[in-house]
Amino acid sequence: MRGWVKATIGLAVLAGVLVGADRVAVGVAEDEAADQLVKSGRMSQRPDVSIEGFPFLTQVVSMKLDEVRISADGLTVGDGSHQVALHSFRAKLSGVKVSDNKSSATVDDGSGTGLISYADLSQLLPPASQLLPNATGLSMGGNTRLTLSYGGPGKIKAAFGPVPVGEGTVHSQGNTVTAEGFRLTGVAAVLAGLSSRPLEPVSFTLSSLPAGLNLSEVTPKEDGLQLSFVGKGVKLIG
Repeated sequence: MRGWVKATIGLAVLAGVLVGADRVAVGVAEDEAADQLVKSGRMSQRPDVSIEGFPFLTQVVSMKLDEVRISADGLTVGDGSHQVALHSFRAKLSGVKVSDNKSSATVDDGSGTGLISYADLSQLLPPASQLLPNATGLSMGGNTRLTLSYGGPGKIKAAFGPVPVGEGTVHSQGNTVTAEGFRLTGVAAVLAGLSSRPLEPVSFTLSSLPAGLNLSEVTPKEDGLQLSFVGKGVKLIG
């Protein structure tokens, strides 16, 4: 009986040691992965990395991680000319294959979300002088841009300074975001010296998206435009 008790205690201690070693190893790997994501240019700042699944060491042996979660706030994205903040970025990466020398990694499937504030979005839109070159009645400096705000589910509002130009929609194709459907009416049309007419669609193309993912959808939210990302066979590191 005593021998059985001793064996049980020994196994419990050994299991505890192995679990502890596994957790230490995964912590080291998470820190190293965060550093590599920045060095490879896939993230504009060091993210929080969480490697899911247990045990971790068996995943290391197979050189394939079941699931990796990445989060960061205040990343930057842009259109090549302007950079804006991407808030609350969260990504889930499934099937992360690591090379033998750990210098590269690819992802079978990835998805994520992030948010750009409406104030920042205006920096990615063309100036009013390009959208309304003949609108002499509207007081708009050369740097005045169309500003966007939440217009309800699936809708956004637009304005030139204090002058509203109605509601529209926003959608994406590839990594290009387009806002359209706005129309000069009422006071805005009178001030612009133009008859009621729609504005030309405005768009921008994002580059260097985080974790090598691509834009899949945009959704208006009260605090900004939510971006959804996806990717298959994504090169994460290297």
